[in-house]
Amino acid sequence: MRALRNLYDWVLHWAETPYGAAALFILAFAEASFFPIPPDALLIALALGSRAKAFKFALNCTIGSISGALLGYTIGYFLWWNSGDQFSAIALFFFRNIPGFTEKIFFDIQKLYEAWDFWIIFTAGFTPIPYKVFTISSGAFQINLAAFIIASLVGRAGRFFLVSFLIWKFGPQIKLFIDKYFNWLAVAFTILLIGGFVVIKYLI
Repeated sequence: MRALRNLYDWVLHWAETPYGAAALFILAFAEASFFPIPPDALLIALALGSRAKAFKFALNCTIGSISGALLGYTIGYFLWWNSGDQFSAIALFFFRNIPGFTEKIFFDIQKLYEAWDFWIIFTAGFTPIPYKVFTISSGAFQINLAAFIIASLVGRAGRFFLVSFLIWKFGPQIKLFIDKYFNWLAVAFTILLIGGFVVIKYLI
């Protein structure tokens, strides 16, 4: 845990440098495919430092994340399997070294895709569920690329622009609220949104 905390502090320190925006893009890119620290913390710090640029930072973060998601998809699509549906050395490396990414979770995600399709990718993009697990799995299971991009874009942009809007609107006083409750609110919102579409589906 100490190493993870040091990594988190290292991420945040970029907000105090002239390279904050570039670091945000790189962090969002890496987090979508392999890096353990989400970009939200740096996004919040940068937006607090310059509220006028809050939405610019959100766009930067979104583009970086979607670019990284495409890398994750590419890893899954081209590099995940050996012949005969055997895991490749890269797949085994991810299972052994990426927190929260196990063979069991990988196959559980396949069942979620079969049940929810578009919505599970959106959910992973918008909520605190580890997004990288879904980007790579999407490629490995050959999920439709256009649907993957659209779901990722809606989920990631929705999350990052909402964070930036709250900072832009309310300033430093909203930071504690975001740190404490934002992920829970994102989960609740997603459940309500998907639940609403499920209800509509069965009523029509």
